[in-house]
Amino acid sequence: MHHTPLAELCRAAGGRMVPFAGWELPVQFEGLMAEHRAVRERCGMFDISHMGVLTLSGPGVKDKLQGLVPSDLQRIGPGEAQYTVLLNDSGGIRDDLIVYDRSDTEVVVVINAACAESDTAWLKGQLEPEGITVSDRKDGGVLLALQGPEAVGRLEQLCGESLAGVPRFGHRDLEVNGNTVFAARTGYTGEDGFELLLSGKAGCELWEQLKASGVTPCGLGARDSLRLEAAMHLYGNDMDEQTSPLECGLGWLVHLEMPIEFIGREVLEQQTSKGVKRRLVGLQLQGRAIARHDYPVLNDGERVGVITSGTFSPTLQQPIALASVPADLAKVGTKLAVEIRGRQEPATVVKRPFYRRTS
Repeated sequence: MHHTPLAELCRAAGGRMVPFAGWELPVQFEGLMAEHRAVRERCGMFDISHMGVLTLSGPGVKDKLQGLVPSDLQRIGPGEAQYTVLLNDSGGIRDDLIVYDRSDTEVVVVINAACAESDTAWLKGQLEPEGITVSDRKDGGVLLALQGPEAVGRLEQLCGESLAGVPRFGHRDLEVNGNTVFAARTGYTGEDGFELLLSGKAGCELWEQLKASGVTPCGLGARDSLRLEAAMHLYGNDMDEQTSPLECGLGWLVHLEMPIEFIGREVLEQQTSKGVKRRLVGLQLQGRAIARHDYPVLNDGERVGVITSGTFSPTLQQPIALASVPADLAKVGTKLAVEIRGRQEPATVVKRPFYRRTS
C-alpha cells in the first residue's frame, strides 16, 4: 500500500482511510454531505497525490504524442491544456489524461493512479524510440486540488497575484510560501479551482495552512458525488479498454478532421460512419433507491444496459446515474428502469451534466 505525503495529516484531521488504486486515501472527514456542500458553496481541498504525473521532453514532443491520442494537440499552446484519452488498436480507452503544453520541447501529463505503471511503460515504449524522455514529475511530491467558488480567491491570497488571466485548463508556475507550484485551472468537481503540484514538504505546509484558514478537507466520497453530478467520467466504470470515446459520450474530443494518423483512428472512423450500438446516458431515478455500478438497466422488463456509475445527488436531492444503453434508447426523455434489490425502479434519460455551475 502506497501512502501520500499528506496521509498522516489527513488521518490527524479525522480522515477515514481506505485502500484505493493501491494507495491509502481518506474516503471522508466530516462527512460526505458536508464536504460536498463545502465545495459547491465555498472551498474544499483534496489529496490527489495518488495520481500519476509525467514529464515528456524532447524535440517535437507534442507532434510525437499526437499519434497516441485522438484530439488535435495543435489546438493548444504553452500555458494551455487538452483533456484526451489514450487508445488501443480497437479504439478502446487505455486511460484518460490531461496534456499540459509547457514548451516546444516539454509537455506534462496527468494520468490515473490505477493505470500509472502501465501507462508509463507504454508511453516509454511508444515515445522513447522517437527521442522523447518520459520521467516522473511528481517525484514523491503532493498533488492537491483546491475546488469551489472561493478557491481562486484563496490561491490569489497565497501567491499574491491575480489569476484572472488563467483560463479554464490554463496553467502556470506560481510562488507560494517561497516554493514553486505548478498550478493548473483544472478539477474533477464541476466547480472552479486549481490543481497544485509541489514538493512533499511544501505540500504538507500548504495543507495545514489552508486547513487553518477554514478550507474543508474532502475525501474520495465527496469527490465521486461531485464528479458524477458534473457527469465526469471515472476510468474503469464509465469507460475502459472495451469502450470507445464515441460510445461513452466523449466524441467531442475525437478530431477526425485532422489529417494525422493515430492509434485506433480506423475504428473511430467506422463508428462515425456507421454509428455506434451503445451510448452512455444520464439517468434520473424517480424514487430514493440508488443505482450502483453494474446494476441492470431494463426496458419493458428486459435487460438492455448497465449502470456504470450511480449515487444520491446532494445538490439535486435525488438519485442520479450514468448508464450504457442501446443507441436507440439514448434519447433524452426515454423511460427506462433500473433493477435494484429485485425491484424495477423507474428512471428517465436526462441531459448531462446533471449539475452545471452558473458563474
